[in-house]
Amino acid sequence: MEEVIVAEGLTRVFNKSLVAVDHVDFGVRKGEIFGFLGPNGAGKTTTINMLITVLKSTEGDATVCGFDIKKEASDVRSCIGVVPQEYTADEDLTGLENILLCADLYGIPRKVSKQRANELLELVELSKFKDKKVETYSGGMRRRLELACGLINRPEVLFLDEPTLGLDVQTRRATWGYIKRLKEEFGMTLFMTTHYLEEADSLCDRVAIIDQGKIIALDTPDALKESLGGDIMTLAIEQKEADVTGLIETTPRVKEVKKQDNIYRVKVENGEETAPQILSLLMAKGYKVVNLSLTKPTLDEVYLEYTGKSMREEEATQESMFSKRITMRRARHR
Repeated sequence: MEEVIVAEGLTRVFNKSLVAVDHVDFGVRKGEIFGFLGPNGAGKTTTINMLITVLKSTEGDATVCGFDIKKEASDVRSCIGVVPQEYTADEDLTGLENILLCADLYGIPRKVSKQRANELLELVELSKFKDKKVETYSGGMRRRLELACGLINRPEVLFLDEPTLGLDVQTRRATWGYIKRLKEEFGMTLFMTTHYLEEADSLCDRVAIIDQGKIIALDTPDALKESLGGDIMTLAIEQKEADVTGLIETTPRVKEVKKQDNIYRVKVENGEETAPQILSLLMAKGYKVVNLSLTKPTLDEVYLEYTGKSMREEEATQESMFSKRITMRRARHR
C-alpha cells in the first residue's frame, strides 16, 4: 500500500542534550488515520513540527507526499493542512474572515476561496455563525473553525495535533465525526496526535505508542490489545508484607504476574473462569483479598505493559495544563 509519509531515523535534539524525538521509523499509508499516542512531553508535537517543516530535524530523513522535508519544504507545505494544538484564529475577525485569511496565505484567489470557505463552514456546521466574531465562539466552535482553516487548501494530508484537547466529552465525540468524515468521504490521509485512549481506539486505523521520544509499539488498536495475550486481573491482599506471586503463578491459565507495591497485575486466559480460581486459592491459604478487578485488554493496558505507567494519569495532567494556558491567554487579551 502506498505510503504518503515515511520517516527513517527521525531525530530532534534540543540544546545538544535533550532528545525529544529519538530515531523514530514509521510510515503512514494513503487514506488512513494514523495516530501518535503518548503523554505530554513524549515527542508527539515535535514529530509533527518536523514533518510540517517548521522545525528542522537533527538526524534522519522523512518525506511527505513524496517530498523531502529538508530539501523540498515548500512542496511539503503545499500538500498538507495543519490543525495545531493551540487555537490560532484571530478573535477580532469573524469565522469566515479567518478562513479567507488562511486562503490568502496559501495564495488562493478570493473567487475560489470564498466558495471553499462557505463549503467548509457548512461541513463543520458553522454557517450560521460565519459572520460572528471568533471571540464569541465556544471551545468546540473554535476547534471546528481550526479544522476548516486547515482544509482550505484541500490538502492531501491533514495533521491534527491533539484535535480535541480541552473539549467536553460530547463536543469531542462530535469532532470525531468530522474527522471520520474526512477519511470516509474525501479519502484524506490524517496524522493525529492524542493522549486520549478512546480517541485513538475509535478513530485510528493504526497507532504508534510513543514515550520519551521513542516509538515502543505500532499496530492496529485491536492488534495491540491482542498482543497482551489475555485478560488483565488486578488484585490486592490485606497482608501487605506477604508476596503471593509464586502462589498465583501455580494457577492454570495464568500467563504472567507482576507485583508493584501491594498490587498484583495478573495476565490470564479466560479471566471469567480463572479469576475465581485465584481467589479461592488465596483464601484457602489464609490470604484476604481486599481489591479485585478483571478487565479486557485496553489501550491503557497496552501502554502500561510497554511503559510501566498508565495513560489515565496523563489525561488529567494534560487537561489541566491546557485549561491554564487558555485562561492565561484570554487574560492577556483583556
